[in-house]
Amino acid sequence: MSETPVANAPPKRLTTSAMIASLAAPGQRTKPAPFGHALTELARENKNIVGMSADLSKYTDMHIFAKAYPERFYQMGMAEQLLMSAAAGMAREGAQPFVTTYAVFAARRAYDFICLAIAEENLDVKIVCALPGLTTGYGPSHQATEDIAIFRGMPNLTIIDPCDALDIEQAVPAIAPYKGPVYMRLLRGNVPLVLDEYNYKFVLGRAAMLRDENDVLIISSGFMTMRALEAAKLLEQDNVKAAVLHVPTIKPLDEAGILAAASKPGRMVVVAENHSVIGGLGEAVASLLLRHGVTPAFRQIGLPDQFLDAGALPTLHERYGISTEAVARQIKSWL
Repeated sequence: MSETPVANAPPKRLTTSAMIASLAAPGQRTKPAPFGHALTELARENKNIVGMSADLSKYTDMHIFAKAYPERFYQMGMAEQLLMSAAAGMAREGAQPFVTTYAVFAARRAYDFICLAIAEENLDVKIVCALPGLTTGYGPSHQATEDIAIFRGMPNLTIIDPCDALDIEQAVPAIAPYKGPVYMRLLRGNVPLVLDEYNYKFVLGRAAMLRDENDVLIISSGFMTMRALEAAKLLEQDNVKAAVLHVPTIKPLDEAGILAAASKPGRMVVVAENHSVIGGLGEAVASLLLRHGVTPAFRQIGLPDQFLDAGALPTLHERYGISTEAVARQIKSWL
């Protein structure tokens, strides 16, 4: 006998593919597919939003939008260059495309099309890309360890690197009113939820001080802010007090906020990022400090300038120095 539906029961909340591994530690709070749900909610009011993907809607959480608004979803197939060109055309006709693919495909395969069709024309296209940095164990073909370096030099392009589910939920409606191209790194699937414990609110172009302590300042973006917060708790056990400044907007950088935090005397500055140490947040912060004559002891935690191994994410994060324990050990060794 089939089960009788309960009257007025809430609709089942769509989740994500079981094939998508989560960055969450065992027992850590998560939210399913925050990007897909945030975009779907936003599209109820904003009728100009369309969703587009290159055969990866299920793996970028765009499938939730596609189910809610099938008439506003465009599946372009495995053709990322076509995807970006079509998005440019949609934007010219008054739509606001939210485009998803993997970060490696946007940064490496579709760069010229994003540059000339979207950025040069300053079109209102939001490019939201999964698998940033070391968030997959599939090896160099899928690990976008240099995407920020590739895109930082592109004029007109805003770059966002959110930390957790709350950051993503708030970033989506924040970037929609901004009229211009945005590249946002995406954490997909069951995404950790941490920033709600710090009275956090995403503000485009602004950094947020989550902890303010005196021994060391960790400037971080993406899920490395989660790692920084966890490492700060470990460091407290050794009487090391770590501040954490979250920088969700990589470009334009919150220069005033970073300079103010880094100018506090007596504490080392460490930049932690899920990206190559070449061309990412670390080099952006170092350049900023040098230009303004702010010269604290400065260190970087990031991915090495090499093609990374394939394997299980916890193993890879420890191997390449971006696990919580590795971050804490490295900082202690510098103090």
